[in-house]
Amino acid sequence: MLAALIWIGVWQLASMAVGNHLLLASPVDTAVTLASQIVTPVFWTAVLRSFCHIAVGFLIGFALAVVLGFAAYRLPWLRRLLEPAMDALKSIPVVCFIMLLLMWVGPKRVSIITVMILIFPALYFSVLEGLDSQDHEVIDELKVMGVKPHVRFQVDTYQQLLPFLVATCRNMCGMAWKAGVAAEVLASPRGTIGEGVYQARLLLNTANLFSWTITIVLLSWVCERLFLKALTATGPWALKRALRNQNRLRPQTSNVPGTIRFVHTVLGYSATSDHAAPVTVSKELTGELEGGSWILQDASGSGKTTCLMTICGLLRPLQGRIEAPVDIALVCQEPRLVSALTAPENVQLTSVLTEQGAKELLCELLSEDVLSRPVSELSGGQKRRVELVRALAHPSALVLLDEPFASLDVQSHYAAAAFIRKHLQGRTLIVSSHVPGDQELLHAQLLNILKH
Repeated sequence: MLAALIWIGVWQLASMAVGNHLLLASPVDTAVTLASQIVTPVFWTAVLRSFCHIAVGFLIGFALAVVLGFAAYRLPWLRRLLEPAMDALKSIPVVCFIMLLLMWVGPKRVSIITVMILIFPALYFSVLEGLDSQDHEVIDELKVMGVKPHVRFQVDTYQQLLPFLVATCRNMCGMAWKAGVAAEVLASPRGTIGEGVYQARLLLNTANLFSWTITIVLLSWVCERLFLKALTATGPWALKRALRNQNRLRPQTSNVPGTIRFVHTVLGYSATSDHAAPVTVSKELTGELEGGSWILQDASGSGKTTCLMTICGLLRPLQGRIEAPVDIALVCQEPRLVSALTAPENVQLTSVLTEQGAKELLCELLSEDVLSRPVSELSGGQKRRVELVRALAHPSALVLLDEPFASLDVQSHYAAAAFIRKHLQGRTLIVSSHVPGDQELLHAQLLNILKH
């Protein structure tokens, strides 16, 4: 407020120095003019009409950018096709568009189309940037655990995209008002803010011009705050809706042992270099792995993770095929929780448990006071225990745990192993670990399929 008052004082001194209110009206003259305008129906009619034009153009441009951005992300050929047009749109001066639109569509719709064209390229590139930079790890794990595609989008993809949209819209809201009013000034449609600005220029009425300018700035500020608040609120709304949809759509399945069938299967991964041979991590495998608890126990880098990722379908075998159950519970090496959700909500997302049921299960490994916090605020060991609960709560035939006791102290390690034994309920379990003693803790058999 002090800074604003200083600049108003500078404005007053400049007006006194010029000494001509026609060339530079004072703050007092501007305030008097604005106050006299606000009480007239003409003022509010102009404000409403301009607001409607700019809002409609903004919303159309926003929706079009999001739809085409997703389409271009999915279809590389469409992205290449649109790239020259988008580069041209963001570079061509706005006044050139306005002149063309005046010839093509007339003055009434110029501001709507101008705003749409101005914000569209920036939002389109923002959508692409957000989608290109997203981390697919959480989506991959949720996909393995049977979470529906639209729910995965709501809890992960949209949450990663939203900051890009908010950051771009923070700039575009103000630009939309600038471009919309500029289009109205040039097109001069009756009963708009642009017409008022144009008339003030013709009459050399700087007080009227300043009063319209203040009105535009205030409207731009209010619209920006309201739109950004609404847009930001869609993030938590999408999370809550995703939980409701997932719990309603997922059928109850029984926990039965799963059988894994290897058919001339060789596990491995492609080398990073184009000319290097693929890296194999297993022998050629043929046969069935039936129920029970199994452990892949070998040194780091031996291929344990590759084995589990291939069994669950996130990697393809180098040779042959693997037939595994459809219902799989998975815990990866690194945390893959939905960070904005609480621990019970993460468990509910992949299970048929109620909120109370999820809390009761979590309390076997965690204290109740952490259950109300987003998992982003939990420690590494707490996140690991949430992931174990989520995996064991998921109705499945096969449970895959990759280094499940990472980040756990000795006491938590023993408690987590006991939890796994208690809630396995006869399902097939495959665990990868490099810790000597985990085989006895889990009552597991050694699975000797890795290449030595």
